[in-house]
Amino acid sequence: MPVTDITTDRENLTMTLTADVEATSARLWDVFTQPRQLERVWGPPGWPATFVSFDFAVGGRARYHMTGPNGEIARGGWEFISIDEARGFEVLDEFVGDDGEALADTPSMRLTFDFEDTDAGARFTTTSYFPSVEALEQILAMGAAEGMTLAMGQLDTVVKSLREFGQGKGTETELLNDNQVRITRLIDGPRELVWRAHTEPDLMQKWLLGPEGWAMTVCEIDPRTGGKYRYAWEPLAVGEGEAFGFDGEILLSEPVRRMVTTEHMTGTDYPSTTNDMLLIEEDGATLITLLISYSSKEARDAVLATGMTSGMEDSYARLERITAA
Repeated sequence: MPVTDITTDRENLTMTLTADVEATSARLWDVFTQPRQLERVWGPPGWPATFVSFDFAVGGRARYHMTGPNGEIARGGWEFISIDEARGFEVLDEFVGDDGEALADTPSMRLTFDFEDTDAGARFTTTSYFPSVEALEQILAMGAAEGMTLAMGQLDTVVKSLREFGQGKGTETELLNDNQVRITRLIDGPRELVWRAHTEPDLMQKWLLGPEGWAMTVCEIDPRTGGKYRYAWEPLAVGEGEAFGFDGEILLSEPVRRMVTTEHMTGTDYPSTTNDMLLIEEDGATLITLLISYSSKEARDAVLATGMTSGMEDSYARLERITAA
């Protein structure tokens, strides 16, 4: 995780986060001043950001929203107060409503963004300045410290090119907290094809098979928001395993970028997970990021102990062969 420290100072009414990355300060500057790149880190996992405007000039404004796994929208806005080219900038950050106006029941805060080179790469520091202790406590109660830490924890995937970040690493699993894991896999192929491979049964049955020796016998999916799906697998050889399946609902579908689903093992009373898939394309390669939320730490650990990551890698390797073809 690139985040090395986050400190709350109630006496000085500040919250400061520091992150160190293997990059240059100029690269960090680009990430935070180009909205398409900034979107990849500003929202925490499960709440990706979309900047709808970005007038990067003193007195200019930016507007963004974050979209939750059930389609919830949280809107915010910046006014650029000062800009120190290549070194940092300062904004007034506000929660806003659908009309773009600041919400009366939430505090505004001043944010500074600072970038500097270090012996090991570059350091990003952001400090939030609050108008009162009450405002600071209100924001902390909303999970700001945890959310900012997880959001800036995504910097590593942005400061490097996608190929530099993920090429040859296979499927990687990262524990985010007691009930969430983040899985990443770079696919050498365009995002549209990767999306189709997750939503078209004819393609899904060619790659979504886990370890060798299994066949996907049922693949039914309505990939629209509110749609349902049902999948089932059987071993190719008698006695090599028991048939099983999953079913669930599409909570959110944003072709060809994001899909959020529930996942329940058919015929059991096991609790469902929420699976949030985000696809990012760069230079013909697509990074799949899958955020899985479990009902508990015990449920998370039990699933990971089954060898889930290696089974997913077997599937993703097939998917990459399909995109290459």
